Amino acid sequence: MKIVQNKFSNLILAQGYSAVTLWPFIFIRTGITLSPRLIRHEQIHGRQQCEMLVIPFYIWYLVEWFIRLPWGNAYRNISFEREAYRNQLNPHYLDQRPCWAWTKYLRKR
Repeated sequence: MKIVQNKFSNLILAQGYSAVTLWPFIFIRTGITLSPRLIRHEQIHGRQQCEMLVIPFYIWYLVEWFIRLPWGNAYRNISFEREAYRNQLNPHYLDQRPCWAWTKYLRKR
């Protein structure tokens, strides 16, 4: 994946967010440190997007966000985000990640 960190990145990122993956790019807000944790988090999203052939990923993401909205922090409870946050510190996660791993995070635990 190609990392882009420039003024354009700042334009497409919502306020309060440091990075976003829009396959095949990772857009990172200027001034944000490129940490292995942040890169891995976004690479996990890149893998999820590839599995779902990109466009269905974004549709699913929005639908799941709306479904989870009444129960608190919808963003942090989306299955894609739960997988990425849970595994962003594991440097070997992407090497051992099974296909469709995000589906095990669909149920709230």
